[in-house]
Amino acid sequence: MHLEFEKPIIELESKLSDMKDLAQQSEVDVSDAITKLENKILKLKKDTFENLTRWQRVQLSRHPERPYTLDYIYEMSDEFVELHGDRTVKDDKAMVGGFAEIDGQAVMIIGQQKGRNTKQRQERNFGMANPEGYRKALRLMKLAEKFNRPIITLIDTPGAFPGLEAEERGQGEAIARNLKEMMMLKVPVVSVIIGEGASGGALGIAIADKVLMMENTWYSVISPESCSSILWRSWDYKEQAAEALKLTAKDMLENKLIDGVIKEPLGGAHTNMKSSAAELRKEIMKHIKALSKQSVDKRIENRIEKFSGMGAYQ
Repeated sequence: MHLEFEKPIIELESKLSDMKDLAQQSEVDVSDAITKLENKILKLKKDTFENLTRWQRVQLSRHPERPYTLDYIYEMSDEFVELHGDRTVKDDKAMVGGFAEIDGQAVMIIGQQKGRNTKQRQERNFGMANPEGYRKALRLMKLAEKFNRPIITLIDTPGAFPGLEAEERGQGEAIARNLKEMMMLKVPVVSVIIGEGASGGALGIAIADKVLMMENTWYSVISPESCSSILWRSWDYKEQAAEALKLTAKDMLENKLIDGVIKEPLGGAHTNMKSSAAELRKEIMKHIKALSKQSVDKRIENRIEKFSGMGAYQ
């Protein structure tokens, strides 16, 4: 699948493929033309992806081929043991987590997981966790704290599940409890938005010492579509809503709401998953090593000050 703004690039890449086929099938030397076209494609890619609108970044964050939480976990870690259930209701498949080993360091990794096909999407509830998902996440965080293991959370959700049954089982309370408990965790916590970061559904596992965003992701109190439907009673103004929300990684960094942006390969994380995972691992482990040198009291104090200082008020 290709996004609308990618079509000019795809057309040129198709021409390049045809040209290479022609070169193989005949004795005509078209090497100069191939080189020129390759340079043209590279320039067009750079111009396109360095000047994406906020809405285009949102589209890229939802690309169906984009790596999800488990993709990154299996690529980054040497061992991963998934843990299940919240010990109260059930195992929420939209929230995954377990112990892993990265570069010789034992860690706890937790994140939202989406599905690739219709069956998986239904099973994973489109990455929208129920209360038991947040309670499972908290249980795993407490387990990590017990064994003194750093916590990594990978965020990729269009929001917590808004269904009636989720509210009946205490969705708001589950997320609020996570916010309170994460603020006081004694181990280092690093959170990364790897796709969509919407509302309390994202924040429920994002109270961390360091919050990072991958380059083509978004993080906001509401999605552009929902914002558009509230303000204009229609989804048709989602592009204007995205611009007004200032929800990209660059915007978040400028507003001092996150601590860093992780570069992606040209064209997005899905174009080179191994490279994306390597960069993600490098950034996460860099922060974990730095945070591990701080005292527990200092880390908690900094974490509280970090989130208390957000926002402008009089």
